[in-house]
Amino acid sequence: MADAVTVHSLWTTAAEAPAKIPSPHIEYGQLTPTLIVLGAAIVGVLLEGFLPRRSRYYAQLLLSVVSLAAAFAAVVGLAAGGYGGGKSQIAAMGAIAVDGPALFLQGTILLVSLVAVFTFAERRLDPKAHGKRVDSFVAQAGAVPGGTAEQTAVKAGFTTTEVFPILLFAVGGMLIFPAANDLLTLFIALEVFSLPLYVLCALARRQRLLSQESAVKYFLLGAFSSAFLLFGIALLYGYAGTVTYSGIADVVDGSVRQVDPALAGTMGNDALLLIGGAMVLMGLLFKVGAVPFHMWTPDVYQGAPTPVTGFMAAATKVAAFGALLRLLYVVLPGLRWDWRPVLWGVAILTMLIGAIVAVTQTDVKRLLAYSSIAHAGFILAGVIAATPDGISSVLFYLAAYSFVTIGAFAVVTLVRDAGGEATHLSKWAGLGRRSPLVAAVFAIFLLAFAGIPLTSGFSGKFAVFKAAAEGGAGALVIVGVISSAIAAFFYIRVIVLMFFSEPKPEGPTVAVPSPLTITAIGVGVAVTVVLGVAPQYFLDLAGQAGVFVR
Repeated sequence: MADAVTVHSLWTTAAEAPAKIPSPHIEYGQLTPTLIVLGAAIVGVLLEGFLPRRSRYYAQLLLSVVSLAAAFAAVVGLAAGGYGGGKSQIAAMGAIAVDGPALFLQGTILLVSLVAVFTFAERRLDPKAHGKRVDSFVAQAGAVPGGTAEQTAVKAGFTTTEVFPILLFAVGGMLIFPAANDLLTLFIALEVFSLPLYVLCALARRQRLLSQESAVKYFLLGAFSSAFLLFGIALLYGYAGTVTYSGIADVVDGSVRQVDPALAGTMGNDALLLIGGAMVLMGLLFKVGAVPFHMWTPDVYQGAPTPVTGFMAAATKVAAFGALLRLLYVVLPGLRWDWRPVLWGVAILTMLIGAIVAVTQTDVKRLLAYSSIAHAGFILAGVIAATPDGISSVLFYLAAYSFVTIGAFAVVTLVRDAGGEATHLSKWAGLGRRSPLVAAVFAIFLLAFAGIPLTSGFSGKFAVFKAAAEGGAGALVIVGVISSAIAAFFYIRVIVLMFFSEPKPEGPTVAVPSPLTITAIGVGVAVTVVLGVAPQYFLDLAGQAGVFVR
């Protein structure tokens, strides 16, 4: 009888419990930038379903540009409203941080994505297919490469306009990633921007098999990194009894008051903290392309359609480094003596391997891939500084680097031969005589990558190395300077090849782009020069945006 009463009381408490579930409180105003982009992505999917094929391209392009511009305006509005400073707070029931670094990185991602949309929409580089203009993307993504379905789609002049909503979904995930304030939101944001990128990498119009191979490699390795991240999240939850950043930081500092009885046995177990923290760190280092998690980078950069490579190289780095900064500075500042030596090793290897292996490359896209690995090492030097100057120097470097990258890949799309883009370096010989303007613009981007004074690359490297030296990482700066010198060799080698070699008679031609690609390259050059000649305003802006809300 007593057992029946106990069971009955359990049933009644179980029935009463739902009344206590609090209704979610979401600050929609502070989440506007992300909501605009994800809303536009959903509208883009509906346009694909309901609009006739001939209208889709212009509708998708207009929707993408307007939504990204509106989201950027929303970020500026939030920053002007004080959310980047005194009014910064945690929104969406503790899931999203609205603070200086989040808004600065979101603004950078949106501007870079807006420029990337122009390269995605370019339709004048390939010769017309059966009287219709085509872009860099496959005619029909589901068709077997070289099969009859693909040939029919090419004859009909089809184009894959789905790339625009897919791009917007990726951007939506990237906006949440550096602003995530708990580990589950971080993981969901990672998947939301990774899955669209896996798809985009497989959609090249030319060299379909290489493109699909790159997407499969990226997907498999990305799945591994996601698994590490998820396992790390589980261990950190076991350690702290919570997935919120501030909750974990409190347990690390020893300032936690309330202990969950179910987790009392594992809470405070340092093995869980160290292994879990290392696994989450591995997942993020994979996304930034740091050694030894860099193996996917050259193959994916080479195989993906070049507009996608440019977008991925620029925007993913910004989002991933933002998430890395927040993890190390908000969640694990109490573990600084544990994570700094590990990141020292990763940064040194990343700088040296990226610079040395790039010297041996013969393909422009692979060369830029190894260059991006070296740059990840330079940015890590700023992360290791563990000072306010370190945060602001990393923010500035990410903004400067992303525009140079997207401009450089936009130039790569212009140099073409009968098989599409001519990415082998031997084909770039004498380009300066055949097309002096394109070669000069590419030379500006290469000099910025090399960190030559009066370019944004020099301002960024100087800021990062100065912060690292002041943070006690002087030896790291010496390695960085040596790596920069090695890297300068292969950048300048390409410039010499373009201007001081004889052009081959059967060499590639430089396609005349539409105003879209000209705008993308023009923005890249303008940002490179302005941030190189007068960087102080933007350094100050990054300095003001360098305080994380806890």
